[in-house]
Amino acid sequence: MKKLLSLLSFIPLFLWANGPTTIALNDGWQFSQTNKEQWHQATVPGSVQRDLIRLEILPSPYYGTNEDSVQWVEDENWDYKKSFQLTHEQLKYHDALLTFEGLDTHADVFLNGSKIFHSQNMFVNHEASVKHLLREGENNLYIRFYSPVQHLMPNRTTNGFEYPAGNDARDEKMSVYYRKAPYHYGWDWGMRLVQMGIWRPVHLTLYNHARIDDLFVKQETVSKEVAKVTNFIEIQSVDNNPTPAKLTVSYALPGEERKTEERTITLTKGVNKIAVPLKIHNPQLWMPNGWGEPHLYDFTAQLLINDDVVAEKSHQIGLRNIRVVAEDDEHGRSFYFEVNGKPMFAKGANYIPGEIMNTLQNDAYYERLYENVVAANMNMIRVWGGGFYESDKFYQLANEKGILVWQDFMFGCTPYPHDDSFLENVAHEARYNIKRLRNHPSVSIWCGNNEVEESIKYWGYDKVYSKEIMEGFREGYDKTFRKLLPGIVMELDPDKFYVHGSPDTANWGRIPSLSYGDAHYWGVWHGRQPFEVLDKNVPRFMSEFGFQSFPEMKTIRTFATEEDFDIESEVMQSHQKSSIGNEAIKEYMDMYYHTPSNFEDFVYVGLVMQGQGMKHGLEAHRRNRPFCMGTLYWQLNDSWPVVSWSGVDYYNNWKAMHYKARDVFAPIALNVYQEDGVMKIYTLSDELADANNLKLRLSLIDFKGEVIKQIKQQVAVKANASEKVYSIAVADFATTAQQENSVVNAQLIDSMGEAIATSNYFFYWPNKLNLPKTKIDKSIVYADGEYRVTLESNYLAKDVFIEIPTQGAMFSDNFFDLLPGEKKVVTIKSPQLTKEGKTKITVKHLRETY
Repeated sequence: MKKLLSLLSFIPLFLWANGPTTIALNDGWQFSQTNKEQWHQATVPGSVQRDLIRLEILPSPYYGTNEDSVQWVEDENWDYKKSFQLTHEQLKYHDALLTFEGLDTHADVFLNGSKIFHSQNMFVNHEASVKHLLREGENNLYIRFYSPVQHLMPNRTTNGFEYPAGNDARDEKMSVYYRKAPYHYGWDWGMRLVQMGIWRPVHLTLYNHARIDDLFVKQETVSKEVAKVTNFIEIQSVDNNPTPAKLTVSYALPGEERKTEERTITLTKGVNKIAVPLKIHNPQLWMPNGWGEPHLYDFTAQLLINDDVVAEKSHQIGLRNIRVVAEDDEHGRSFYFEVNGKPMFAKGANYIPGEIMNTLQNDAYYERLYENVVAANMNMIRVWGGGFYESDKFYQLANEKGILVWQDFMFGCTPYPHDDSFLENVAHEARYNIKRLRNHPSVSIWCGNNEVEESIKYWGYDKVYSKEIMEGFREGYDKTFRKLLPGIVMELDPDKFYVHGSPDTANWGRIPSLSYGDAHYWGVWHGRQPFEVLDKNVPRFMSEFGFQSFPEMKTIRTFATEEDFDIESEVMQSHQKSSIGNEAIKEYMDMYYHTPSNFEDFVYVGLVMQGQGMKHGLEAHRRNRPFCMGTLYWQLNDSWPVVSWSGVDYYNNWKAMHYKARDVFAPIALNVYQEDGVMKIYTLSDELADANNLKLRLSLIDFKGEVIKQIKQQVAVKANASEKVYSIAVADFATTAQQENSVVNAQLIDSMGEAIATSNYFFYWPNKLNLPKTKIDKSIVYADGEYRVTLESNYLAKDVFIEIPTQGAMFSDNFFDLLPGEKKVVTIKSPQLTKEGKTKITVKHLRETY
């Protein structure tokens, strides 16, 4: 029997004699403004605004200042309708489950004229047993979506005060009342587009006897020797009488024979909960990116009645032991992730929704996203609390790539209501998403919110609101984030760490607090502090810090004309949502760089500055290990073409920052750091084994190519650690004049003579360097899909930028220093590149901008 059951586990649903049938209901929808007679074809999943733009009823909101002209849609109600056919045979199934995986947001749903549910939360699915409403032949679905501004306006009226939701780009701050993606209402990197519609798939599942609603593979203990797991299965039976059944749980790695555990059970009508413990000997563990393979087991639960498989549920499970260590110590309180018994330095970024119109995020988008994450040597990504709980594909790829996910609940930067009705809605949202995401090995921490308590404590609300209102803010915070959410996490996912908010204690304006937990450091940018403070103001775990730049010119040209190429133009201001914005970029540029001669050079120098400034911070965090055990910079990506803190722009073009992050996050990296007149060289390693028999080579090279001095030192790189391996007084290494005219090239050389890590260090920022004028010679080999560009210069060319009009082309390197006499080969890859087309390639370096 066990052999037979093992074979059954490979039989797909559509071959089961009595198995369920799932009918997709995404096609054939129409939509209309309420009380209007004109109906239009709708895209599902999608949104009203997305379809209106597709139909050219609305202009592209990304172009020029069009954002203003699309806002009227949010104040209207909109209707959707669809018909579908069912046969007599299909109606013989015992039950029919209608599922909307996501409705945005307040809506009434009708089937054949009967109301089946009301939606009031974008972040949950909606299910209804509808067999009693279905009929042979035509069936009709109808949805009324209510304005995500006007519908809850009475709540604002009775509330008696306006919430301080600074992101909400409208006088009436309605975003706090809706359980809907906060960024739809605007953010300091995003336009306002308050959408509504069917944003996730719709389907009807016909089944007999019972269905498996949930499979939770709870990892009790995991070691190299044995993994003990308990499979908690939740079965919904629709049979009126007790039903004998068999339940199997099987597991296997890809390509291996399945192992199966079987139970004989009796189902009663309603919910049945069964626990099946398993032991897996000598398991292959899931490891984070850079530490090994992220092994994934397929766990499958099958329900058999009369030897027919009637239901099945599967999950990819990575067996691993992840612990967040937050303990008092001699410095304050630690905060770091321990994976399979080893402390891990977290390297990554904050992820925001990849599209303003979030339903545009398809599987190809997520594949590109994770290619960028892995290419930059990251091992963690934070799903920030102002967006939405991501798609299953997002987490599946994180599982497959070995990327840990820091998961926020969807609250950000403002207090929220805390009445019983609101909290009941939040509780349902939390339960649904914890159950949906808890099996993913990548999901490593639950975080209550982004900067909500930070805002209550430090953003000056007490100067605006009464003591009574302030007390309500604090009370609401405790009810939601210190009681409700941790209680649900403890109930449903008890082995994961929960933190009430990010940051949990630290505040960037109170430097001693940086010794406690995770921190958002905004002294650089919002505080207008110089980049150098990042060397000293180092937290235990940096969960946010950042700096802005414009995107490349080819991205700017998608939303602006040459007449708009001015940082003060109306179009540029409309694509800059930060309150200090372009003014701050210019202020920092005046601090560190020569003033560029034109707008295009301003954009280029800004990209360089962002990369160098963020590199400064990332190196400081990694250098200060183990005091600091992680850095997640703000931010990874964009959701539209915009001036922002991102390292990758909307069209998938890497900014300088992403290249610098890749280099600093390398498994073994070198950091040259000057402090109190001493030049110190650090090795930064995430490898799990020491690297011995290495040679450190320090070369002082003037900008015209002369090697002034060279030091060689035998060193070893300590595993999973940062360590100072050499130091020398700056005065003993370079004179004052040499410091203005030379670069320190540091390399780690292995026994084969190959450089395994390289770092170029300049004693000053560019406005205090005597950079030479120089010409870069280039040669190009053209091939379909790939160009090879060879660059060479007699003198130093700093921050070389290779530019190509092709959006999303991938460069092996860019924004790099080309040393005198060095020959650098860069590959550029894109399916749009052709051998015959010879797409134009331009090259510039910093000295050409002044």
